[in-house]
Amino acid sequence: MSFLSATLRRVKPSPTIAVTTRAAELKAEGRDIISLGAGEPDFDTPAHIREAGIAAIETGRTRYTPPDGIPELKDAIAAKFKRDNGLDYDRSQISVGSGGKQILFNALKATLNAGDEVVIPAPFWTSYPDMVLLAGGEPVIAETSVQTAYKLTADQLEAAITPRTNWFIFNSPSNPTGAGYSRAELKELTDVLMRHPQVWILSDDMYEHLAFGDFKFCTPAEVEPGLYDRTLTTNGVSKAYAMTGWRIGYAGGPAELIKAMRAVQSQTTSNPCSISQWAAVEALTGPQDFLAPNARMFEARRDMVVEALNACPGIACPVPEGAFYVYPSIADCIGKTSAGGTRIDTDEDFATALLNETGVAVVHGAAFGTSPAFRVSYAASEADLREACTRIHTFCDGLG
Repeated sequence: MSFLSATLRRVKPSPTIAVTTRAAELKAEGRDIISLGAGEPDFDTPAHIREAGIAAIETGRTRYTPPDGIPELKDAIAAKFKRDNGLDYDRSQISVGSGGKQILFNALKATLNAGDEVVIPAPFWTSYPDMVLLAGGEPVIAETSVQTAYKLTADQLEAAITPRTNWFIFNSPSNPTGAGYSRAELKELTDVLMRHPQVWILSDDMYEHLAFGDFKFCTPAEVEPGLYDRTLTTNGVSKAYAMTGWRIGYAGGPAELIKAMRAVQSQTTSNPCSISQWAAVEALTGPQDFLAPNARMFEARRDMVVEALNACPGIACPVPEGAFYVYPSIADCIGKTSAGGTRIDTDEDFATALLNETGVAVVHGAAFGTSPAFRVSYAASEADLREACTRIHTFCDGLG
């Protein structure tokens, strides 16, 4: 009999972390590696936010706080939701956790029973299905395709919902595809959800401020106020504010759900880092003028990467609306053999051969639920991105 729990045997380690770890190992061995696996901005946390963290240390704000966030941060989050999304929440409706992942897990753990279903569009962030499994639920994957720019249609959502559906997880702009839903596209989905009052909405808005061109971000409870009482709107400071390591995520939602999430958190990690909380107050209430220039920088990188990848034989790369990922299809590469002698039967074969033969680390599409494809994070320097795309082109040229 295994000592490990049956629940743990249902889940797997994060593929994105595995790719990043393998790339670091090869780099330590002296290989010339360009890692495009991690979803992490490549610039520093802005100075005024860092200074707020230092000030928290120097003024002794280093003790326990309320388990799901200090009042000052909850007020800052409430102001942010009102300012950016037109959503009204008070302190009792806001939860702060150690990163967005903890917020999502707390919500699922607090609400799911054995057999409860959670609809997740694919491609999906790798953690969604495994968090559902850890919480005792059953992920129901709703497939999208490159033909619809990896966006879920109303008919697909309707087909995925059953009487056992408890949650619909929504992420726009998306990790891994960067796909962003327009207000009209999202309204079609919310119209479906209005017909199914047992389904709650878990909206992951982590990439809200990384929206490009004419695309305008919107969130479900904003588009359809009738869903306000059964929507958990989640976000964090990790991506837009370059605070991945500070580990602050947050959510706004019904007070009863927030109370249940607080109970879960109080018996697991308790409060997020006090220093990080004070830095997050500054992030949300201080100057916001760096957000738009940063988004334009990522947009320029997107344009360069999309153009370069679409020039590669066998690759078709949609143009995403936001985030800092592209998700090119490699359907025309399957069945071929690399210059190094590897037969490409799956997108994992493609990613493994690409790393071994060229030193470019990407994450294979099967990790995100949709194949054959791979994810590139363009949160890297322009020089690294250009060189990586050149190597990918050479690799594709060598397939035969």
